[in-house]
Amino acid sequence: MRLAGSGPCGNQPVARTAKLVGVIGAELRGLWRSPQWRRLIGLRAVGQAGDGIFQAGLAFLFFFTPENALTPAGVALGFGVLLGPFTLVGPWAGVLLDRWRRRSVLVVGSLAKAGLALLAGLVVAADAASPAIYVLALTCLSVNRFVLASLGAVLPKTVPPPALLTANAITPTIGTISAGVGAVMGLGLAGWTGQAGRPVVVALAGLAFLGAGLVARGFPAGLLGPEAPVESVKAAFRALAHGLAGAARYLVRRRTPAAALGVMALTRLAYGLLFMASILMSRNLLSDPSKSSDDLAVFGQILTCTGVGFGLAVVVTPLAHQRLSPRVWITCCLGLAVAAQAALACTYARPVLLAGAGLLGLASQGTKIAVDTMVQRDTADRFRGRAFALYDVAYNAAFILAAVLGAALLPVGGYSTAAFLGLAAFYLAILALHLAAPATPRPIPGVAAAN
Repeated sequence: MRLAGSGPCGNQPVARTAKLVGVIGAELRGLWRSPQWRRLIGLRAVGQAGDGIFQAGLAFLFFFTPENALTPAGVALGFGVLLGPFTLVGPWAGVLLDRWRRRSVLVVGSLAKAGLALLAGLVVAADAASPAIYVLALTCLSVNRFVLASLGAVLPKTVPPPALLTANAITPTIGTISAGVGAVMGLGLAGWTGQAGRPVVVALAGLAFLGAGLVARGFPAGLLGPEAPVESVKAAFRALAHGLAGAARYLVRRRTPAAALGVMALTRLAYGLLFMASILMSRNLLSDPSKSSDDLAVFGQILTCTGVGFGLAVVVTPLAHQRLSPRVWITCCLGLAVAAQAALACTYARPVLLAGAGLLGLASQGTKIAVDTMVQRDTADRFRGRAFALYDVAYNAAFILAAVLGAALLPVGGYSTAAFLGLAAFYLAILALHLAAPATPRPIPGVAAAN
């Protein structure tokens, strides 16, 4: 007698799953054999863990100091101070990354961040309210734009083209998870040590940045590009306007990279509103006023669940890639975001909120992996640095716009049914625009294919 489901048809799902796991395992083994990819993984993990610790220290200073009241306008002001200059730094970063040795950017940028973070720790120890901390924070985070843009541009130089999507599913996500772990550690240390520990948290990030600089020194000179001859800094500055305009025209003519960047910017806008609402809800709605650190604990739980969603994206996205194109996977992720946001619009009960944070983390990171892959795959190397600089500008400008809209639309408690229903509708509109966008890149005469 044959048991139900034990025949050929019953074994097909198991066989398909085993085959997919085998393919993913083979790709991972192939990637791991690349010493330069392993070094890039290490650089991402160490450097972005430092980013998370540093930003957690700043968040504690700006948003979770017990003696300061927190309003939507106050959160918006903090975001504007921290992110505003990034939209100006991004274009300069792109032009220079297409001319400077990217290895040098990674080394010097990481070491500069280390010095700025250590100096910021000394300033916080002397006077946490000093305007100098804002200047140092802005400078350090602006330098970080060069480093992160370089990390996005160099990945295709460390892996073979067929493994690019799998590498995109792992490399940036490991960085994101590392940043999340660093942020949770930083927030936990800040909450545990209180005011006395604030300078320690900020300065601790400097040690991680120093380690990242040492890791980056191990890349062979010239490996990470750019391929074009390196021009002088003066020539790069003169070429700023022309270079960015040319890159923007190229991306639009190429079609798919511009469409992917649009999806990224719109989803970043939605996520910015949710992030702002999470801070306000943690501080003013979900925490116990009698416990000074309860708001920080609630926000830490939300960050942890979001990080779990990011981690799931690392596993699910490569499996999905075996049957789905990046475009179709973005469609699935946006559909998941619509469903999760609709559930959050019904209630802010903590179990639903934390589950929604995890699902939105999975959806947003899965979308980001696919968007990164499309931009890298469909953009020629001579434009790739500027493409990721424009990516950077859109990424931060969308978050600043989210802060402005949040200040106008969100209540002090961070939650309203109308606002969250509006966010669900906004995700649905992003999905519709994505489905209407071009699906294939257009060949550009005179420009070599992406490599």
